[in-house]
Amino acid sequence: MAGEPTPDVLALTGLSWSVGGSAILSGVDLTVGEGEFVAVIGPNGAGKTSLFNLISGLTRATGIHRGRVAVDGADITTEAPHRRARRGIGRTFQSSSVFPTMTVAEHVALAARVGRVKESDALDRVRLAEKAGALAADLSHGDKRKLELAMLLASGAGRLLLLDEPMAGVASGDVPGLVEVIRSLHRDEGRTVLMVEHHMEVLLGLADRVAVMHHGSLLAIDTPERIMADARVQEAYVGEAL
Repeated sequence: MAGEPTPDVLALTGLSWSVGGSAILSGVDLTVGEGEFVAVIGPNGAGKTSLFNLISGLTRATGIHRGRVAVDGADITTEAPHRRARRGIGRTFQSSSVFPTMTVAEHVALAARVGRVKESDALDRVRLAEKAGALAADLSHGDKRKLELAMLLASGAGRLLLLDEPMAGVASGDVPGLVEVIRSLHRDEGRTVLMVEHHMEVLLGLADRVAVMHHGSLLAIDTPERIMADARVQEAYVGEAL
């Protein structure tokens, strides 16, 4: 209907999850708009990866009435992970998940079987085309992260990118290149991104907003600069560098 607002790409409402009576996530409300880059930070054990598990469907919300996950306005709270992937939700994990004896091109070809993106296009967009014939085992950790992004793009899961600590384990010299690839997917292609990251210096100039998780709840959400100056965030990070 003309004049109706476009729904957010991702909308979390009262999202909660508990295990054995212990709350892992408590009443998280978060929206990510079209083409927005939102980073999620927080001390270890704050619930960041658990949040991603609920969004991607690897963990079901405890009591549907206590939480809702919506993508493009559609309630997907009870959908299986493969159905969420068909909606364009793509996720990477903290640990690289590539096959060491397969080439870069073979990885992307496998992902392309369920997508509509040409393999060469996906590799060009993450700047790995020149290494198409290389074995995954021979790639640097940073290039393995790029390969995972290429596989997401080739599979068609590019509506919402969930990146769980993509810089983890990446050599400092490879971080700028990986950051630039992620920046290009967001700014040049307009991808919507939700990314978990520990280091604020990576997020400056990359994220539009930063959401801070603490003890399973959303403590604050604002621009990176304001988050760095927030006294509540500084208190939550006592003993850890922002």
